[in-house]
Amino acid sequence: QVQLVESGGGLVQAGGSLRLSCAASGRTFSNYAAGWFRQAPGKEREFVAAIRRSGDNTYYADSVKGRFTISRDNAKSTVYLQMNSLKPEDTAVYYCAASTSEYSGNYYHTAGYNYWGQGTQVTVSS
Repeated sequence: QVQLVESGGGLVQAGGSLRLSCAASGRTFSNYAAGWFRQAPGKEREFVAAIRRSGDNTYYADSVKGRFTISRDNAKSTVYLQMNSLKPEDTAVYYCAASTSEYSGNYYHTAGYNYWGQGTQVTVSS
């Protein structure tokens, strides 16, 4: 079992930045790939970014590529999402997730993850 707790959300103006953190506890975090998803009101949860166990490969949704950066510190059992040049359409609840899969194709889908955090709200004002 892995427990995930997100933090760092908040209200920011368009063009601003936020850094989300996801602290993991339970089993060894370096045994899991990690991902970030988001869900806006009335919409399905969508993939944002993912990172392999060792951090050597990262994956991004086209909508955030070049603006968001995912990283991890396995010594701290934490994964981060640095969000720059934020837009109002980035407003959503952001969720952290952990995956036992080593197949990167699974990282883009909610079904590819075994554990989820409770989410943190990000609101970008225009």
